[in-house]
Amino acid sequence: MPEKSIFSAIGRRKEAMAQVNVRAGKGAITVNGNPFEEYFCTSAQRMIAMQPLVTTETQKRFDIQIRAKGGGLEGQAGASSMALARALIQVDAAFRAVLKKQGLLTRDSRMKERKKSGQPGARKRFQFSKR
Repeated sequence: MPEKSIFSAIGRRKEAMAQVNVRAGKGAITVNGNPFEEYFCTSAQRMIAMQPLVTTETQKRFDIQIRAKGGGLEGQAGASSMALARALIQVDAAFRAVLKKQGLLTRDSRMKERKKSGQPGARKRFQFSKR
């Protein structure tokens, strides 16, 4: 590990944003001051957020602090995953190839489509009446 002690990165998905601080430790993870298991309630959310650590096999090597905001828990889990992958690359550049192959460094650019003026929603239209 390089001489720098704390590695920081940002990840985004949909409207969610997560900032991650990674330091050498024993595997303690907190999200917005709460334990990881309490914040991400479902196993799917936990799996998404921890995917970079599982891929690089570094679950017990780092203490991780995540600050997530915006969007919902699924989006925050995806944003945390991306931020964690970016931070791990700062720790060791050799992780880049493994994380890139799993698609963990690619930003998911899908966003909610905006509502159009004069209509009830993004795609919905008012009822058409022929007569």
